[in-house]
Amino acid sequence: MAEIINLNRARKARAKSEDKIRAAANRVVHGRSKGEKQAARTEQERADRRLDAQKRETPTED
Repeated sequence: MAEIINLNRARKARAKSEDKIRAAANRVVHGRSKGEKQAARTEQERADRRLDAQKRETPTED
């Protein structure tokens, strides 16, 4: 005889495993933590300020 299985449990287990695979793929794609994003943002702002500070002003004619 064949083993009796609960189809709802089997369906939910399959969906759960597919969700875990999808989550792992998303972690690879979007895998930066909040701290890493914040550090990159502050570093970019610092570089922008440094660049703006070194710009020459052009004389305006009035």
